[in-house]
Amino acid sequence: MLLFVVAVFNLNVVPSIAANGGVTVWLWIISLLLFFWPQGIAVIELAHRYPGEGGVYLWAKEIFGDFHGFLSGWCYWTNNFFYVPTVLLYFVGVAVFVAGPSHQNLAENRIFTIAVFTMLTALLVFLNVRGLGVGKWINNIGAIGTFVAAGVLIGLGVLVAFRYGTPLTAKDFRIPSDPRSVLNAFGTICFGLIGLELASVMGDEIKEPRKTLPGAVALGGLVSGTLYVGATLVVLASVKKNDISALQGIVQAIAHLSGQLGAVWITPLFSLILAFAIAGIASAWLGGVARIPFVAGLDSYLPSWLGKIHPRYGTPYAALMVHAGISIALTFVFAAFADRIKEVFQVLLGAAVVLNLIPFLYVFGALLKLSASASFQRGVYSRTVLTMVGAVGFPTTVLGIVLELVFMPEGFRSLLRWDLEVFGTTLLFVALAFFFFFVYGRQKAASRMEARTIAEAVPASDSRG
Repeated sequence: MLLFVVAVFNLNVVPSIAANGGVTVWLWIISLLLFFWPQGIAVIELAHRYPGEGGVYLWAKEIFGDFHGFLSGWCYWTNNFFYVPTVLLYFVGVAVFVAGPSHQNLAENRIFTIAVFTMLTALLVFLNVRGLGVGKWINNIGAIGTFVAAGVLIGLGVLVAFRYGTPLTAKDFRIPSDPRSVLNAFGTICFGLIGLELASVMGDEIKEPRKTLPGAVALGGLVSGTLYVGATLVVLASVKKNDISALQGIVQAIAHLSGQLGAVWITPLFSLILAFAIAGIASAWLGGVARIPFVAGLDSYLPSWLGKIHPRYGTPYAALMVHAGISIALTFVFAAFADRIKEVFQVLLGAAVVLNLIPFLYVFGALLKLSASASFQRGVYSRTVLTMVGAVGFPTTVLGIVLELVFMPEGFRSLLRWDLEVFGTTLLFVALAFFFFFVYGRQKAASRMEARTIAEAVPASDSRG
């Protein structure tokens, strides 16, 4: 249950969601009911039926075919080209508070932010190339720091609420007259609840997984939902809706709460803890994602040099460097067209949300196809349960993707630019999936076949001579 909470709870997305107001609390609850728990049932069922490595890639491949498996794994992999930069930009926004609230404006200094982002990316690549023996420490610090930060945030919020009351009223939770930016937040909330696919690799290591996992998912959802809703409420109670920064909202809330309690020293200390937590999250995703193509089997359609292993440290250094290079390039490109760093963060997050939700169309679609099969055999759940879960989860995922693409987030200034950058980027990466599978992958397979034929023919001709 705790592992699921670690995988799901992501403090980084809270400020950008909370900026849409109290109505997002209802969206959290709706998403838990219509996306999170259906996701849990889906991954438990599919992990039971297809227990091999690969997760969303394997499930889509087994049920829908090779290309769909590749597209699912590709989107699951490439969304992190966008997500990791959002984490590191968030790091910059938080870290400047370590020097005091007076330095918070540095986070909107484009040159400073991009320079720190680039240096930190390079540092994390270096640590992960050195191997998990080095990189695991910052990953562990990140996991611990996330829980400490969430505990301090919610704890201070509860303390201040008991002492001084809360400025939140029922009016703050009403649907606004213009709900467009709020609708955009739905996809981001679903994105924040992804992570239960870890069940696909834990089944063999859990005692009585059919009995244990459903309860763990339910409790994990309850704890994660409580943390998400609690953190959102504290931010809303501490910072005016229109003043919440997507990059600094959590620290803004802490600064306000600690000021009310006369303990301003908490802010820089909290910022330092949160900065380490964010760096750990970025390191974990950067290091883990580099291994995805070769665990999931995507390497059959990608350049073989991506799988090069460091001769000394035994790590996938080529994939790490390529991932970091693409992330840096994307951030530079979006920064060139953005008026503010906040907008760079929003575009990167939007693209990550859409790409990461696409594999879950296959996850829920798989349940619908399995349950509709005439030869259906019960796995963990009955045909009725799988049909209901698929019928709820699939349209919810579609809705999350559509709302993310159609509506821009709070504070973004141009709907046309949002559509061009997020929708255009999504189309580009889906088109790349088609290229690598149908063009590059087939050429690679043909070259291998030709080389094998030549290798088999040479000995034969020698024996005849």
